[in-house]
Amino acid sequence: MNAPDRYERFVVPEGTKKVSYERDTKIINAATFTIEREDHTIGNILRMQLHSDENVLFAGYKLPHPLQYKILVRIHTTSQSSPMQAYNQAINDLDKELDHLKNAFENEVAKHVRDF
Repeated sequence: MNAPDRYERFVVPEGTKKVSYERDTKIINAATFTIEREDHTIGNILRMQLHSDENVLFAGYKLPHPLQYKILVRIHTTSQSSPMQAYNQAINDLDKELDHLKNAFENEVAKHVRDF
């Protein structure tokens, strides 16, 4: 078959960075992040988290091609912030939210396990 191997969807090849950063040369405080081996799941969550930042003017993502396993995240910020700061803040906020969700889930499971 012509289909790529399934592991290529999530295993980052040696020598390839997971995230790369490219500043926009035409727009001040704008950049594109290329995130390897990710899809709509991470792209949409990251985009929505970036939208909650008051210093972010634009945040969007796209998948260049269905057989290319990467997303391009575009961020444009105000002069009070940079795209790198906004990206890092969004990742940190998502990490905290997911930790909270995991802990809440584990606490509820522990409550129900004791009942049985």
